Amino acid sequence: MQRSLRPHPGTHRRRLRTRVARARVHLRRLYHGHRPNALRFQVAVLIVDLVIIAFFIASPVLREMPTFLVIDYSVAAILGLDIAARCFAAREPLRWLRQPFVLLDLVILATLLFPNELVNFGFLRIVRLWSISQSGALWRPLRRWGHPEWETPGRAIVNLMTFLFLATGFIYTTFFRYGSGLEGYIDAFYFTVASVTTTGYGDITLPGTWGKLTSIVIMIIGISLFVRLAQAVFRPYKVMFPCPDCGLQRHDVDAVHCKACGHMLKIRDDGVH
Repeated sequence: MQRSLRPHPGTHRRRLRTRVARARVHLRRLYHGHRPNALRFQVAVLIVDLVIIAFFIASPVLREMPTFLVIDYSVAAILGLDIAARCFAAREPLRWLRQPFVLLDLVILATLLFPNELVNFGFLRIVRLWSISQSGALWRPLRRWGHPEWETPGRAIVNLMTFLFLATGFIYTTFFRYGSGLEGYIDAFYFTVASVTTTGYGDITLPGTWGKLTSIVIMIIGISLFVRLAQAVFRPYKVMFPCPDCGLQRHDVDAVHCKACGHMLKIRDDGVH
């Protein structure tokens, strides 16, 4: 009696699981690895992210174009594929989906999929610039190229720019959007910059009580971000090196002892500074 040459169904399932596991590992290495092919992949993803953010900044003006929905849905498809790929590569997908940055990306994706219904929340898209900065994707190339000292002022600039365009989008959507087009968006940006810098020309003001409250919030947060940017640019550069004794994170480049507890430090010197 001859045995059947057809493989057992369990063999197909095991092979499929093996292929899926290998694909997940390969994708994880592309997103988080340090080999040349992974670095090229990460740079490409970063460039796509920056192009998408440029679209987010310009979207209030581009909404009048006949091809806006085509571009909008194309960006939604790219963002959706990126989220799906990251989720597939994660070791714990459900836990990964609960992270704040991922939830923010899902909200942004919803605004892209329903641009007319969620138009009032479109200004939240610019927060993706801040989330990319916080994830470290913007700063890894600087570290590899030997310029880690640019990261702190770079983060401060990104935080300020994110707030400027976030506030501009909110003001435009709430106070200037209807029938104003490009001129209304420029007015919203002009008002935001004038408020953040406390210039206060007074030629453009926000109407009503909500307009006054919005102006107050913009001025308070904007001044804080400007002070933070000035500190990051003009104060001496410090390295991130947690003290093993007291946990102090930032130290001078040539520090030998922790200034908080006196513990001897061993900060690596690559000869860059």
